[in-house]
Amino acid sequence: MIDLATLSEEALDTLITTRLALAGVDLAQLPEVADPATGVPTRAAALESLRAFLVQTVPQLNAWEPPVASPEAAQQAAAPLLYPSIATAWAPGSEGGAA
Repeated sequence: MIDLATLSEEALDTLITTRLALAGVDLAQLPEVADPATGVPTRAAALESLRAFLVQTVPQLNAWEPPVASPEAAQQAAAPLLYPSIATAWAPGSEGGAA
């Protein structure tokens, strides 16, 4: 796992713009100068906010585990995934997964 806090601003910007481009979002459509009348964030403000989210919030979300006593209960409490989940491709014992 990559520690996002160790990445440079340029690397984080590349990650953000690439992920957004894959989702069909183009940050270049945001203005470069703030417009108080509309309140639309500038491109720089949006990137700064997204960098802070990646460095501060995403690691906390990744570290969260449901507070349960057994693996069976943890599976029930975990966030739902599409089936067949992409996560099963790397699960031990699954077809194509690690042994």
